Amino acid sequence: MTTSAPSSRPPRAELHVHVEGTLEPELTFELAARNGVALPHPDPESLRAAYDFADLGAFLQLYTANMAVLRTAADFADLTRAYLSRAARAGVRHAELSFDPQAHLARGVPLEDVVGGIAGVLETSAADHGVSTLLIASFHRDRPVTDSLAVLERLLVMRAPIVGIGLDNAEIGYPPGLFTDLYARAETAGLRRTAHAGEEGPAANVRDALDLLHAERIDHGIAVVQDPALVARVAADQVPFTVCPVSNVRLRAVPSLAAHPLPAMIDAGMLVSINSDDPPYFGAYVDDVDDAVTAAFGLTRDQRAALAAASFQGSFLPGDRVAAHLADVEAWRAAGD
Repeated sequence: MTTSAPSSRPPRAELHVHVEGTLEPELTFELAARNGVALPHPDPESLRAAYDFADLGAFLQLYTANMAVLRTAADFADLTRAYLSRAARAGVRHAELSFDPQAHLARGVPLEDVVGGIAGVLETSAADHGVSTLLIASFHRDRPVTDSLAVLERLLVMRAPIVGIGLDNAEIGYPPGLFTDLYARAETAGLRRTAHAGEEGPAANVRDALDLLHAERIDHGIAVVQDPALVARVAADQVPFTVCPVSNVRLRAVPSLAAHPLPAMIDAGMLVSINSDDPPYFGAYVDDVDDAVTAAFGLTRDQRAALAAASFQGSFLPGDRVAAHLADVEAWRAAGD
């Protein structure tokens, strides 16, 4: 997709993006060469051509395989820096990046190198890219909760600069109730809490993430529309939902963008933002997602501004920072009058 000037789109936050999922094919090959990793594809173009997924499981298989090139703190730094540069061009003013510590520990990569490589770049992201950042440790729901708890304790002991925790990976067969101890520990530690729910699983997973995990934000959550009472509840409570429409289409959670429940969620008064998820894999950074949903649903400037405002309102930023960003969104909206 083509990218126009950031002024053609509202300033926004990106709340749902996995730093490992921002690995472009070109950087994949660069890091493979640096670290002596053999890849099954001969070049970036053939790797990109493989980004046609039957479902979430097929995506996760390739996503995990590509992570083999991430070996050192410098690799994670280069990955993070590349995303921030692209996000800045998309008009992103604030990003809350998730990373998967368990995926790297399983490969023998020291946790200190993972965190240090990412966090070292985030420390200067505002000065270097004009993008403020927060870091979220996301845990794999298809791994034992005891493993997740052990990794969280390691992060706490090393005083990793994380603002909160998340829950991702395969949803079917791994309901939120399995992770009550993990989320209780995070809450006790003063960490913010988000969770993938209702992406490929049912609306009940959204409710359980809220009630059992005390999640403050829901990632994806599109299945919520299956339960009108739950829709009314989350709209009344203004629970933030970080929706990834292009990702949902590419992973076949919905058959097409036209069939996506985003308009219904907006019409219900839910607090919804749009996000990229894993942009190179789905061919869309967040500005591309904005373009796609604007075209698909004929969104007005006011509606686009509302989605951007929701991204800041749903963030883990302090209230004064949110208010400043909301003023910028309103200025963008008013510039179209």
